[in-house]
Amino acid sequence: MTEGRPTRPDPEQLDRGTPAYYRALGDGCYQPTIHTQGAWNDWEQHMAPVGGLLTHAIERHEPRPDMQVARLTFEILGLIPASEVCVHVRTLRPGRTIELVEATLLAGERALIRGTAWRLSVQDTAHVAGTFAEPMPRFEDEPELDPTELWPGGYIASLQMRGDRPEPGRGHAWLSTPYALVDGEDVGPLAALVGLVDTANGIATRESPREWMFPNVDLTIHLFRQPVGRRLGLDTTVSFGPQGLGLTSSTLHDEQGPFGAAEQILTVRPMP
Repeated sequence: MTEGRPTRPDPEQLDRGTPAYYRALGDGCYQPTIHTQGAWNDWEQHMAPVGGLLTHAIERHEPRPDMQVARLTFEILGLIPASEVCVHVRTLRPGRTIELVEATLLAGERALIRGTAWRLSVQDTAHVAGTFAEPMPRFEDEPELDPTELWPGGYIASLQMRGDRPEPGRGHAWLSTPYALVDGEDVGPLAALVGLVDTANGIATRESPREWMFPNVDLTIHLFRQPVGRRLGLDTTVSFGPQGLGLTSSTLHDEQGPFGAAEQILTVRPMP
């Protein structure tokens, strides 16, 4: 893989007409639109739709009805330019009931995100199913929030949000979007909702992003059931340590209740 910083594309050239986060170019390559635009830099992509795109690619790779995604981990290797990217998928560990799949996001020859997914066999465990995770307040009962009051960028502007932030570092929110993940492609609920999960780091901020930087360098999602629908609930707690580390932890919800958890490790530093 080549080294060095990615080329900074002109944000004014981003597609503003396509009602989706990406346009498929063929051969596993995609063109991001304005709706992927990040919050820290106007020329980069937000990690949230990238996570959805990689999940979409994993689900399309050698699909088996007897297997399901149980865990997704995304290692963020560098800034993601808002320009053409390609996804390469391979099976790292094939198996009859357990397999590991890898999806890598590339800009040219440079790897930007490396995602892995454990796929586990489908079993009938309905008679022992249960969780102690508390349900979130219903979407209809929550007040509307305007995420653009705190965060810039086309991705944040693409969201519809309802929720509450009772105190710094603690909050919950329901997220949805009117935009497709990939224009003209059928995207399942898992990829659609994973395409919103990385927003968690911004819904319960401990400090102002105008004074502090706290980007995440990874995202890990664990599932105990497959999600449904197109509306994601995040019940989120943010912790900062004394030496530049932070942790964002979220319970994930759909309209049927909790379905998993997500964590993001943060690098915390004053805004330069």
